[in-house]
Amino acid sequence: MPASMISSGAAPTVGPAPIPVGEILPWAVFGGLLLLLAVYFVGAEEGATSLIPGMYVHEYLHDGRHLLGFPCH
Repeated sequence: MPASMISSGAAPTVGPAPIPVGEILPWAVFGGLLLLLAVYFVGAEEGATSLIPGMYVHEYLHDGRHLLGFPCH
């Protein structure tokens, strides 16, 4: 029997497969943009910086704004 076929008795190690940065980068940019949009709407969507007229977004996110420490009134 050749030496390459003899088992050493140790279990084969299985690890995570590496993911190329080129595959992660678009998802990371997309996630970052979503987070920035969420921070904008929670923290600054009112008054002079408002993109959506009225107080609907402000009132919808009001409690979350206080929970995260953003002053709003």
